[in-house]
Amino acid sequence: MAYTEATTDTLNAGPILANDEVVDVLNDLLENSRDGEYGFRACAEEVKDPAAKQLFASRAEQCRKAGAELIALVTTYSGTPASGGTTSGALHRGWVHVKGSLGANSELSILESCERGEDAAVARYRKAMKQNLPADVRGVIAMQAEGAQRNHDQIRDLRNAARARE
Repeated sequence: MAYTEATTDTLNAGPILANDEVVDVLNDLLENSRDGEYGFRACAEEVKDPAAKQLFASRAEQCRKAGAELIALVTTYSGTPASGGTTSGALHRGWVHVKGSLGANSELSILESCERGEDAAVARYRKAMKQNLPADVRGVIAMQAEGAQRNHDQIRDLRNAARARE
């Protein structure tokens, strides 16, 4: 789904959020980006297939770059960037590593874990896009939301292919 200005303008009538509210939205997404970065790195560590390792490493780097963009915006809006990811993200990564240490991490189970993480990411971006954000913030978030949706869809397609093989 593309997040265009016309679509979002009709959803967000009323005053633009105050700077501290903008910073809260941005920090929520920053934690989300860090969860994605750390989660994709955890998955890359657990898979054996070189192509899958590269895919997860590439996605981790995209999340890192998204986080850097969000940090710049938080600073622009006189805020302090969040310092980490979420508790649920840490628990999710821990579960991926536990399964790996027990030898239970098939390609399918890793892809299923990644897809759950991407479901959460897409939901957070959708929530953010419902806010009445300044145009510069909305533009960055819209581009990142599209990237999160692409990540989700690619992981879902890989998961479906892995299911078909098993």
